[in-house]
Amino acid sequence: MGMVPEWEKLFEDKIKTVASSDDPAHDLNHFKRVVTMAKKLCVQEGAKLEVVVPAAWLHDLVIVPKNSPLRSKASRLSAEKALEFLREINYPQEFHHDIAHAIEGHSFSANIDVQTLEAKIVQDADRLDGLGAIGIARCFAVAGMLKRSFYQAEDPFCEHRNPDDQNYTIDHFYQKLFKTAETLKTRSGQIEGVSRVQYMKQYLEFLKSEIL
Repeated sequence: MGMVPEWEKLFEDKIKTVASSDDPAHDLNHFKRVVTMAKKLCVQEGAKLEVVVPAAWLHDLVIVPKNSPLRSKASRLSAEKALEFLREINYPQEFHHDIAHAIEGHSFSANIDVQTLEAKIVQDADRLDGLGAIGIARCFAVAGMLKRSFYQAEDPFCEHRNPDDQNYTIDHFYQKLFKTAETLKTRSGQIEGVSRVQYMKQYLEFLKSEIL
């Protein structure tokens, strides 16, 4: 585990080549947050930092737009590109297979059943970044880019209708984000997920008091 820090600058420099400042929901800070959370979960769960850290840094090495037909292949493409890079920098071969699996498995779109503790941690770390205070910020950042309304005026909190997150931002909480918390795989991730969902529900209560 002691050898990981000497590689991190290489991972960060690599991801800087693809992280977009045009999309605040997927900028360099997103990768840094995922890495920080992945390290925390790694320590709590007793997993291998040598697998988790590179996989967390490189999890979206190939960024595919959400509306692209290649979206379901994005994590596989990222894994392939990451392996190329790891070979270039002579990162220890023994970890390559598990790193690739962790990268492939992190994505909702890929629908891959994650097999290793390290892959579960990377998946949890990425999904947790969609929850809590930062999750709310990212949700509205995406909404702004897509010119989507904050909420539906007649029934903002989906009490009498099905959520429609193609048109209303708050609906995304109900359609995806709260369900995301239920998909977290590690015990440590689940505990963090509960805390972040509670915060989001508090936010909705404040919002309700301001708009109704």
